Amino acid sequence: MNTRKTLLSAAIVSCIAFSAHAQQAAPTATDLDTVTVTGIRGSMEKSLDTKREANARVEVVTAEDVGKLPAHNVADTLQRLPGVNISSSSADEGGFDEADRVSLRGTSPSLTQTLINGRTVGSADWFVLSQGNNVGRSVSYSLLPSELVSSVEVNKSSQAKLQDGGTTGTVNIITRKPLEFSKQFTAEGSIGMVRSDQAKSNDPQYSALFNYKNEENTFGVMVQGFSQKRELRREAQEIPGGFFQIGPKDPVALTNPDLIGVNVPGLLGSTLFEQTRERKGGLVSLQFKPTDTLTLGLNGFSSELKANNYNRNFMMFGNSFAKVQAPNPGYVVKDGVLTNATYAGVPGTNYAVYDMIYRESKAKSSYVTFDADWQISDSLTAKFQAGSTKGTGETPRQYIAEVTLAGGGGASWATHGSGSPIDWNVGGDLSPNGVTSFGTWGNQQVTAEDKEKWATLDFNQYFNDGGVLSSLDFGVRFADHKREALSPEGATPGDIWSALKNGATSNYPNGFAGDIGGTFPRNIWYFTPGALKEAVTNNSTWLAGNDGPTGRHNYGAEWRVKEKNFAGYVQANFRGDWWSGNLGLRYVNIKQDIDTYNAVSNAADADVSSLFGMWERMAFQNKRNRVLPSANIKFDLDDNLVLRVAASQTQTLPDYSALGASSYGSDLNRTGGGGNPNLKPTLSTNLDANLEWYFMPRGLLSIGAYHMDLKDYIAFDVVSRQLYSELTNQLETYQISTPINADGKVTGVEVAYEQPIGEYFGVNANYTYANGTTAHTWSDGSHNLLGTSKNTYNVGAYFENERFGARVSYTHRSSFLISLSGTNPYYQDDFGTLSASLSFKATDWLSISLDGLNLNNPTYKYYQTAAIPTSFYSNGRQYYLNFRFKY
Repeated sequence: MNTRKTLLSAAIVSCIAFSAHAQQAAPTATDLDTVTVTGIRGSMEKSLDTKREANARVEVVTAEDVGKLPAHNVADTLQRLPGVNISSSSADEGGFDEADRVSLRGTSPSLTQTLINGRTVGSADWFVLSQGNNVGRSVSYSLLPSELVSSVEVNKSSQAKLQDGGTTGTVNIITRKPLEFSKQFTAEGSIGMVRSDQAKSNDPQYSALFNYKNEENTFGVMVQGFSQKRELRREAQEIPGGFFQIGPKDPVALTNPDLIGVNVPGLLGSTLFEQTRERKGGLVSLQFKPTDTLTLGLNGFSSELKANNYNRNFMMFGNSFAKVQAPNPGYVVKDGVLTNATYAGVPGTNYAVYDMIYRESKAKSSYVTFDADWQISDSLTAKFQAGSTKGTGETPRQYIAEVTLAGGGGASWATHGSGSPIDWNVGGDLSPNGVTSFGTWGNQQVTAEDKEKWATLDFNQYFNDGGVLSSLDFGVRFADHKREALSPEGATPGDIWSALKNGATSNYPNGFAGDIGGTFPRNIWYFTPGALKEAVTNNSTWLAGNDGPTGRHNYGAEWRVKEKNFAGYVQANFRGDWWSGNLGLRYVNIKQDIDTYNAVSNAADADVSSLFGMWERMAFQNKRNRVLPSANIKFDLDDNLVLRVAASQTQTLPDYSALGASSYGSDLNRTGGGGNPNLKPTLSTNLDANLEWYFMPRGLLSIGAYHMDLKDYIAFDVVSRQLYSELTNQLETYQISTPINADGKVTGVEVAYEQPIGEYFGVNANYTYANGTTAHTWSDGSHNLLGTSKNTYNVGAYFENERFGARVSYTHRSSFLISLSGTNPYYQDDFGTLSASLSFKATDWLSISLDGLNLNNPTYKYYQTAAIPTSFYSNGRQYYLNFRFKY
């Protein structure tokens, strides 16, 4: 017997049984509406009204709520909602000051679907690893400024009419439409500045909106634009790849057998990252009503983020000496970790390695859509939509210098558990004159493209006969999606060091990493970006259009996933005197074509070759089809008390790179990752119940529970594979993390509270508990789900009268598993962020706001175990001053 199906069927039958015994009535079912509101209080009231009227589990943020919060992209806005988690990175780039990914109910962002106006949006990332190796199905919110948003709906329970793809839920970002404006002519704009205190930079922020509609309300056009720049600087201690274990065959095991199996840091880094982010784009929307029963719409959106960045990581090179050299007597081993050790200098041994990496990076997202709403009759409506969307992430150039230093200088370190940085030091000449060797790699073009063409046809049939069945939704959807990673050309390095060694240098900033603590090298030099770029460019040969053995076409970094998705659904909507609900089925048929490459050592087995090695082409095809049931029922127990019960099955396809990515690795620690084209979709059987008490206007107390039974959840295993090394120019053995299917489950509780205090004050708070486990056993013996924070809470307070407004909010998230660092699971530690907003309405046409983000100056901490840290990041505070104009 299929227990999952049985439990779900029982839940749905229970919902139907409730419906059959309830009284009948015949109000007309309507979708969530959009009403223009102003101010903190008005927007909170509208959000609660929309949530209350919905037949499913929905959280809503309205436009003025977004504008009033200290939020400058949509993810920052959503983090205050119950059950919503945010993260500031998509791969291994570490924590930043701006939210970039959204997830629901203690799961990874890939299981949460993000749509714009109910449609897929092509997405890509600026970070090079997210462009090729760690490519999920989540959307980068860095490309979505909050100025574009009319409202945001977070659908926590599924309905058959919702687009499939969100196992744990769907975030739907709704933009404004021309004919919804109350005035014939509307103009809004803002001029502002952002202050990043750690980068010591002040940068401009602009946005504008123009809307026109005719007196008959039959034609309208809206144009929005934005241009936003900011500098950021992140100061950190990093341990790339984590700690490694000394093996029985390592030379030091012969002299010090007590060190066998002991964990030792491979790399300890003092890391400075600087970046300029320039986000520009806009939205154009047209609406035309040729008749009273037909509305046509045309929409276009584009957002581009230029994100050039310079990362410097000065590292103790434990990989080069800890396996072969014994530490001085007096070293300390505790809990399987070499916590204190000093190594005497050995001539010819390099105790430090220094990476300086300047990248030209950008990301872009765009879409064009057409829609037609037709009121066929008084009881039947149809909506046709079609469009295309594209996301592109590019790193066209990378300028990299890797040097070794501290020759014969020795090294030492002392660890203090996962909560504190490691004290470490290296001896010898650390200046440019102390460089003992030079290397470079990766001056290679990397591009990620995400494209989709789609069309939908939806119908809604109303029934006005006074029966229980109030309406019927049915429709079809087709989408043709392609995601690929490309690396067709690059540069062969020449004698770069002769040109670079006398190049211009600068130093880490004064007070570097002062907020992190610890004792480690801080007074560090580096080549300026201009000097590095000039030396690499002038002493390298760029090879383009050469796909043969003498070219720089890196086939090993390329892959492609094509998906054709057909779906059809039917959803019956019911309503009685004190209850309402829906019951539906969604059929999904998916065909996947996966193209990738596998490295080979025998030329006879190779289909293609380049200076990076030889590969055979690999092609795979998957066909998936499934029927996904869903049921939602709402009981109005009295005028202020609402009970909701929901049951459904949802699915999410594996991440694109999890399916297609060729194996890749790091030459410093011989670890990496790769794909698995045989992965199955994650299927979740969901149960949800929530009790909501609307005890006063703008007042809510709710408590709910949920359970998700995850079949074929994605975890990671480690295997050995042969890859081409750019350092040795031959195949070497790497430890590769590979995605696998493993079952999991999440059970949780959500509590939310909102209440006005008097006429002008108010408070809000929510708490989410999520207990997630997987059948997979990680190498540290745990059974954690990726992305599961056991405890998340938000607290806030506000004041608002006719002229002044103020809001403060604090968000806290407990530790959670991120992924593998090298071959080791690693986690982000507990963190909290404090934000505040002040506003002043100077006139009817001018308002002024000051927003502060990360006011508590959090340090983001990552760790491997309770005894082994992974990294510590400090980003500083950010302040946004804006002048908003209305006409």
